[in-house]
Amino acid sequence: MTPETAFQTLLGAPLAAAAISALFFRRSRWGAPVLSLAAAGTILWVSLQLLLGWDGHEALHTSYTWFKLGDLEFKLGFLLDKTAAPMLFTVSFVAFFIHVFSIGYMDDDSARGRFFAGLSIFMFSIVGIVLADNLFMTFVFWELVGFSSYMLIAHYFDKDYAAAASKKAFITNRVGDLGFLLGILWCWSHYGTVDFQVLENAKLAGSGVPAAIGLLLMCGFIGKSAQFPLHVWLTDAMAGPTPVSALIHAATMVAAGVYLMVKLSVCGLFAPVALDVMLWSGAGLAALGGLCALGQTDIKKSLAYSTLSHLGFMGAAVGLGRPEIALLHMSMHAFFKATLFLCSGSVIHACHHEQDMTRMGGLLKKMPVTAAAFAISGLSICAFPYFAGWYSKDMILTAALVNGNYGAFALLAIAALGTALYIGRMFRLVFLGNANSDEAGHAHESNAWMTIPLVVLGIVFSLGAGWFLSGTHAAEGARMNGLFPASATEFLAHGYHELHHTAAEKGLVLPMLALGVIILVVGLGATLSFYKKTPGDDALRVKSPKLYAALERRWFDNAYDWYIANVQQRVAEFYAFFVDKFLLEGLTIRAIFAGIPAVGGILVRRFLFTGRMSDYAAFFVFGVILYFLYSVVL
Repeated sequence: MTPETAFQTLLGAPLAAAAISALFFRRSRWGAPVLSLAAAGTILWVSLQLLLGWDGHEALHTSYTWFKLGDLEFKLGFLLDKTAAPMLFTVSFVAFFIHVFSIGYMDDDSARGRFFAGLSIFMFSIVGIVLADNLFMTFVFWELVGFSSYMLIAHYFDKDYAAAASKKAFITNRVGDLGFLLGILWCWSHYGTVDFQVLENAKLAGSGVPAAIGLLLMCGFIGKSAQFPLHVWLTDAMAGPTPVSALIHAATMVAAGVYLMVKLSVCGLFAPVALDVMLWSGAGLAALGGLCALGQTDIKKSLAYSTLSHLGFMGAAVGLGRPEIALLHMSMHAFFKATLFLCSGSVIHACHHEQDMTRMGGLLKKMPVTAAAFAISGLSICAFPYFAGWYSKDMILTAALVNGNYGAFALLAIAALGTALYIGRMFRLVFLGNANSDEAGHAHESNAWMTIPLVVLGIVFSLGAGWFLSGTHAAEGARMNGLFPASATEFLAHGYHELHHTAAEKGLVLPMLALGVIILVVGLGATLSFYKKTPGDDALRVKSPKLYAALERRWFDNAYDWYIANVQQRVAEFYAFFVDKFLLEGLTIRAIFAGIPAVGGILVRRFLFTGRMSDYAAFFVFGVILYFLYSVVL
């Protein structure tokens, strides 16, 4: 299979599946699920064929002219390079197993056809972002991702909270996308191109790049990856089905923003001020999200704050000038965070759609596979040594120290402690102790459709996805490196080993390992003990209700609500009256299109149509004189 055929298949398979499912299988029980799963399997198979047959050095590139206006030419192109390879493998692999899980999870849903059609159009969109070779094409698929996520979040559109959550996600992302589009236009105007390869080969110096270009392009990342201050949509997006939360809001959609920042960072489009903004906003959000996760009893919302925290880690890594580490953490995070969401879905399904963790408990014996997958992926996100998350998360903290950013390091350390605290809390409330409701008491392990993805993504990849970095490299010319295709590991491994070497020279390797173990032991030990004392309720809410309320309260949502009600609404009302009604409708429309004809009619009747023959004769003579001057003299 040629690269060109592979690229066309990667986009054509999910698009065809979405179209056929939407047109013919919306009410079919198995038609749309099988078709969508086949499309996801095709994406995974073709991706592996591409990656296993590529040496990872010279990029695979093909492009077509979309349309041309004079010297202005727009192209659609596909690019598989060192940054796209790990993203392509991660997206295709994780998405396939989420599709498998979805078949079991959505078994009793009457709108399965619409759901799986939405999954397919989302896969078409996200693969388009991964393979796009320029910013204009990226933006087209960027907006398609926004549309498909809106559709999937609103799957339960008959429920008010789901409808509101989908609108909130859509509108919030459009705010960020406006800045992103302006950044693309400015980049094209300034450099004359938005092609990734051309920009990278130009070796742009960060100090010579207009800061506004990087800051505007970063707006897309702020919206899509739910960064401060547009992070408010992500927790509400948990209103969608749990597989949607795993696919879009843990593994792929929010990761698209990180991937874009890595791509642009490699191209050198970020001035130092843009990197500083990304570093401090990311580190601050990491700490905030990690702590706020302790103020949620809804299992999915707690994981949503966890996602915010780790997206902050990724943003901080880019801000530290370590795009390889950001992409590494994005890949590792996709496996263990998708597993955590799928475990929550398995628990919710077994507990008859109960999502309150305080009403669970005692599920360790009833759901051993789910508990094991949750424990391993939980340890991975907590950076347990030699688990997948340890390689990337520990390196981000190390990068902050190596760069001398001690304030950012402190915030990231707080976030790391918060991770251990909320993971220990979740495991204690959900799997240990006794059942706190009839639903939990009658729970049982999920079916094979749901447990197989937990085994593969959780027990295997959340544990060993990062082993290609531990020294067990593949032999020269081998196609696989650990659990990853070798061509997808070169960019990640280069950045990791370079930073690890620098840390070793500064004597930071063992201290960072010790710090990580201390945070892990203190965080997990404290929560497993603390939350044991109040079965059936949240211990923090019982013992310190003010602190819990502060963590639970959605400060930024309240601030936005106040702004919309007291500022934006007033401006809108003023505009509606003064500009729309008075200026446009009153002075402009009525004056021009009603007043002028009325005045003209009066003047015509008074001075032209007088009814006197002498006046008409005078007009005739005047007209003859004008015609003579025009035709003879002039």
